[in-house]
Amino acid sequence: MKDSISGKKLLDVVTIDGPGGSGKSTVAREVAVRLGYTFLDTGAMYRAVAYAAMRSGLPVVESRVLAQLLKTLDIRMMYAKKGMSIFIGQEDVTTRIRQPDISRLSSDFSTLKSVRAFCAKRQRRIGIAGNVVAEGRDMGTVVFPDARWKFFLTADPRERAERRWREDRERGIKSNLNDVYRNLVGRDHQDAHRSISPLQPAPDAQLIDTTHLSVSQVVEFIIGDIRTDQEKIFFENA
Repeated sequence: MKDSISGKKLLDVVTIDGPGGSGKSTVAREVAVRLGYTFLDTGAMYRAVAYAAMRSGLPVVESRVLAQLLKTLDIRMMYAKKGMSIFIGQEDVTTRIRQPDISRLSSDFSTLKSVRAFCAKRQRRIGIAGNVVAEGRDMGTVVFPDARWKFFLTADPRERAERRWREDRERGIKSNLNDVYRNLVGRDHQDAHRSISPLQPAPDAQLIDTTHLSVSQVVEFIIGDIRTDQEKIFFENA
């Protein structure tokens, strides 16, 4: 479907980008449910790559061995009513890749060009059919620059750290709030200053500060914006 103003063909994709702890995963998952769209958790894909590399004893550098691993790596996302599961081959790694060590490692591996190209290609393949809500850090700028709806969530770093810490507790993961905060700030700096796909909002993305907003408030805002646009498209094409 083409945009009536620019004439550019747009994908029926919703991108929700932002730093860690901004609420993008929770919001994106709920928006996908409300719209009846597929939820694409891109962070899980990077975590799975990091876990596979760690299991193979690979350092965080571009190498022939890493290239060979990516060439044969079988990452699958399985969707069901209870949520999404991540598999590497036949191994369910859904819980393992959420551990703090993999979170830190995925941040490092995500700076490598080969890893980003590997993930982006697969993410694009999922989204090209449309009806997808994709959350991540470069969905609206790199992977889906032609997405029809783009949002960028942010929040105060301390608030984001507390959210991540509470999420860890709910998953049964032991973590220290100060450590979570330091890791989050470090990840922010790394993401914003990396040479490949730095974390930044797309020029046409709507910015939402979620510091003092509930998940439901953010979801309602996004859904309302999308519904309004869908109605406008319907009447323009009627």
